[in-house]
Amino acid sequence: MKIRVHNQETGPKISKYIYGQFSEHLGRGVYGGIYVGRNSDIPNVRGLRLDVIQALRKIHVPVLRWPGGLFADTYHWRDGIGPLDQRKKIVNTNWGGVTESNHFGTHEYFDFLNQIGAEAYISVNIGSGTVQEMRDWTEYMTMPADSPMANLRRKNGHDKPWRVKFMGIGNEPWGSGGNMRPEYYSDLFRQYQTFLPQYDKDHLIKKVACGPNEDDYNWTDKVMNIAGDYLDGLSLHYYTLPTGDWDHKKGASTGFPTSEWYSAMEHAKLMDRLITKHAQIMDKYDPQKRVSLIVDEWGEWHDVEPGTNPGFLYQQNSLRDVLSAAITLNIFHKHADRVRMAEIAQMINVLQSMLLTKDDQMVRTPTYWLFDMYQKHMDAQLVNFDTSLPHNVTGTASQKNGQLTISLGNYDLTQDQQLEFTFDTAPQKIVSTQIITGDKMDAHNTFDRPNTVTLKDYRGSQLENGLLKVTLPAKSVVSITLE
Repeated sequence: MKIRVHNQETGPKISKYIYGQFSEHLGRGVYGGIYVGRNSDIPNVRGLRLDVIQALRKIHVPVLRWPGGLFADTYHWRDGIGPLDQRKKIVNTNWGGVTESNHFGTHEYFDFLNQIGAEAYISVNIGSGTVQEMRDWTEYMTMPADSPMANLRRKNGHDKPWRVKFMGIGNEPWGSGGNMRPEYYSDLFRQYQTFLPQYDKDHLIKKVACGPNEDDYNWTDKVMNIAGDYLDGLSLHYYTLPTGDWDHKKGASTGFPTSEWYSAMEHAKLMDRLITKHAQIMDKYDPQKRVSLIVDEWGEWHDVEPGTNPGFLYQQNSLRDVLSAAITLNIFHKHADRVRMAEIAQMINVLQSMLLTKDDQMVRTPTYWLFDMYQKHMDAQLVNFDTSLPHNVTGTASQKNGQLTISLGNYDLTQDQQLEFTFDTAPQKIVSTQIITGDKMDAHNTFDRPNTVTLKDYRGSQLENGLLKVTLPAKSVVSITLE
């Protein structure tokens, strides 16, 4: 099958923020994952795990959403500042009923951002918080002048203000974030954003409204109609469940049947329909596409690992997660004119994470290697194919810095694919070809075998007289860069 690559006609920029991360005070996502404390035997920088920092720097995490999630609407920022031994302990009633020390707070978050090179996406508490609390926190973080909150920040050891790139007003208000109606939330958003101070006029905080749960198109319509002029981004939450069943078993992360491999792929593909329909509603109120659609919670959600706390959402991560994530990221690329940020859930030890940790050990998951592979698409210009790819194949292409990258995933479990590509302007050479695959459909990395699934060089592509031939093995993702 021959596919034409229109590399003379570039589309919208694929924002690097599509590759954002999400970290909530949930299970071992923060404590043990990001933060171990200054007195830990685990190598750290001011309490932040050094191995985690080094791994995340390699994939150039662009933005980190924090502190939640559900936790955000019970989080009061003043509990997480000042001397550690004076910080207020609370019980994390949303996730496992464990004691929250608040040792990882505002200062630690920005320290972590600085160390991994990411920008801030703060979720503010509208469930149990107030407008004044949001205003004070924003002043504490971003005020450069002499003011009560800025001086409190200086007292706690940080003179200059931090930069907050994005701010989300609440989390899932249609559910556990308040069980609100869209009309009520829209008015609440208008109120909160009115009192959001903007001290740096050259770098305004982008205001993100809580958008719909999956296919709640009425929510999108109401929020865009009532509050659309006041927001910069509208969020969308959608998780891929292999069984599609929230109320019973979601499906195991490993040892699953073949049917759950394919059902996971089909559920991942639903993201395209969701984005298309929500974007159509947004186009009605925002034809200039000023407002971004932000998928700030996505990924595969499985049953927790046997013997672990159900409230910790700890799951393994296999080759299946790689293929479903490739489908999802390619869909984000396709809609790059509207989808300009996304955050996979979650960064470490929770749901479809980049990294797993256990005491002083750390392992990169298969999904980590996909994010490593896809870095060349970050802030690149989308390139279109002239025809649909074969069934069970997902693909995307982009150009940046004189190079063309084509990434392809074959989620057929048994059949290889032979593909041929022609070009508007023929590339002269293959720069690299990389592959992620495994012997089994649930191939995964463990602390004993951390390199079962990794990113490897691959020789399955040839470029001759402007024709690119690619052998795409079953259950694999392949990425070819040309120039």
